[in-house]
Amino acid sequence: MGLIEGGSLLVLLFLAMPLKYWFDIPQAVSVVGALHGFLFITYVLFIAYITFKIRWSLKWAAGAVVVAFIPFGNFVFDNYLKKSSLVN
Repeated sequence: MGLIEGGSLLVLLFLAMPLKYWFDIPQAVSVVGALHGFLFITYVLFIAYITFKIRWSLKWAAGAVVVAFIPFGNFVFDNYLKKSSLVN
């Protein structure tokens, strides 16, 4: 879910925002922004579920939320989780 949400952030920042401000197409941000908002809420719900299901510490849950605001953050976080023993 983090990769999907992170991808939607990248599409919003690097595709929809330039379309809005450089080419005067504000509908791109409206559509992609709404989709990104839905995916972000779904991502946070997934984090809450995982935190309780596998008993993640709150530092991991907080880290997962923080990286969602950083472009490419979810990709780095996902890679780190794969290398650690937190996710099989």
